[in-house]
Amino acid sequence: MGLFDRFRNGLSRTREKVTASFRSVLRIGKKIDQDTIGRLEDAMLSADFGPTTTQKLIEVVQSGWKKGEIAEEQEVTDYLTRHIVAMWPESDREIQFAESGPTVVLVSGINGSGKTTSVAKLGHYFTNQGKRVILGACDTFRAAAVEQLSIWSERIGVQIVKHDQGADPGAVAYDACEAATARKADVLLIDTAGRLHTQDHLMRELGKIQRVVEKRIPGAPHEVLLVLDATIGQNAVNQARQFSEHVSVTGIFLAKLDGSAKGGIVVGIRDQLDVPVKFVGLGETPGDVEPFDPGTFIKAMFAD
Repeated sequence: MGLFDRFRNGLSRTREKVTASFRSVLRIGKKIDQDTIGRLEDAMLSADFGPTTTQKLIEVVQSGWKKGEIAEEQEVTDYLTRHIVAMWPESDREIQFAESGPTVVLVSGINGSGKTTSVAKLGHYFTNQGKRVILGACDTFRAAAVEQLSIWSERIGVQIVKHDQGADPGAVAYDACEAATARKADVLLIDTAGRLHTQDHLMRELGKIQRVVEKRIPGAPHEVLLVLDATIGQNAVNQARQFSEHVSVTGIFLAKLDGSAKGGIVVGIRDQLDVPVKFVGLGETPGDVEPFDPGTFIKAMFAD
């Protein structure tokens, strides 16, 4: 199955809401007028683009209309798509691999966001890319988190470094770095404790893990991915903003896009936070993960 079809299938519930809404606004053969702009704005807000991003994109459409670049409502979707795709340079969406030694990817997010499952999906993805992967189970606060990741490690066939529940996450991170270096791993995925951005002690612990990794492996962590639940809409933007105050988030893993998410949140995150979505989760199995491709995603979101 190609990437478009995977996005299309994963976004089937999204399209039921979003595409129908946009089709009712952007009618074939109807000239654009100010009423079109107002209805388009309402549709974009309903699709979770967010008020700030919606206003920017509405201004893009208005400008194109006044310049004569678009004249009919059915032209708006393609016009918007081109501008949205331009927001994601390809270099921003690529994983920054280490020039030598293991590439360390720190993964964070709150409990319930799909964080640990997303770590497993990333492990499966990198393994399929021919890379040797090790998981670091640094989520030692949540009951059964280490056990859950251990089960995933067996399912996807990768090694794991773990301590008992309640152990010092920094010590686990250190041991994971040692193991990744000694075993000549290509990628070390570190699962950190799920935390709310209001839990200062846990947020400080996240910063500590990052410092441990920095000292042990030069240039690490090479990526800091924040897992966000796509179904919570604009709250995901608020979470990302708060996490960015404690760690240098380099990319987003947007989970649960196959659920009740409306899709526009992807664009809102890129616009409001200047942090690229790098991966999306489109299901429950380890293989239900894809690198984010904006052109394919937007086309799939609006496909009939």
